[in-house]
Amino acid sequence: MTKTAYTYTVLRYVHDTTTGEFINAGVVVLARDLRFLGVKMRHTHGRLSAMFPDLDRDAFRSSMRVIERALRDLASKYAKDDLFSFEGDALAMARSVLPHDDSALQWSPVGGGLTSDPAATLDHLFERLIARYDGKPERVKRTDEDVWRPIKERLDRAGISSQLRPTVIHGKVDEIKFERAWKNGVWHCYEPLSFDLADAEYIKDKARRWSGFLSTVRDAADQFKPIFIVGAPHDEKLMPAFENAVEILRNSPVPPEVFAESDADQLAAQMEADIASHG
Repeated sequence: MTKTAYTYTVLRYVHDTTTGEFINAGVVVLARDLRFLGVKMRHTHGRLSAMFPDLDRDAFRSSMRVIERALRDLASKYAKDDLFSFEGDALAMARSVLPHDDSALQWSPVGGGLTSDPAATLDHLFERLIARYDGKPERVKRTDEDVWRPIKERLDRAGISSQLRPTVIHGKVDEIKFERAWKNGVWHCYEPLSFDLADAEYIKDKARRWSGFLSTVRDAADQFKPIFIVGAPHDEKLMPAFENAVEILRNSPVPPEVFAESDADQLAAQMEADIASHG
């Protein structure tokens, strides 16, 4: 079967250009010899919302619809109009609809290969790079508050919960708000993180997200001490992903102290002693 060259580019949603975190949102395939231009876009935002809780869902959906419509119109014209000559690759074609700028939607570097069926290749790329995570909700079995609850109960009994207060750590490019912190020279910032999620990628994405947050305030590392309390997944098959997530956290630009949920009593006792001795 005769094969022809094709190129492709992936549409990425880059939530924070500082950390460079992104999720693939669509793919464009161009096979010039067959005058084929194909496009497939993500129509759900569940995984994006799970990784980026402050995602503007309406704006994202609107932008995706506009880009997809423009590319499909271009594909129809390209297939039917013999006068439509084009010598570039898939990236150049995609950028004719969405030029390179500083927005959250960015095209990846161009890739390519040989194919006997560009439509099937488009489906394969979309499935491999994008769709395999669509339709999987971020089913949280235990929340971050569930992880924090045993520590809070002990601090309540000791009468020192009121010593913890919200604080904002300011870096040059961003800031992080911690809901539970107290100051003794530097801010001791406590963050419970439940990794009792439904999917290995969600688990690692949550750790990557927090590592990214810390990278944006690395210039303020001398002002605060992040302390994470991590809850493991109930599903034993997800433990390797959880262990990987913990390592991602520990290797963050501002390395946090990480306590397992099972060490809640130890951490609460340490907090109780430290806060009491502080005043």
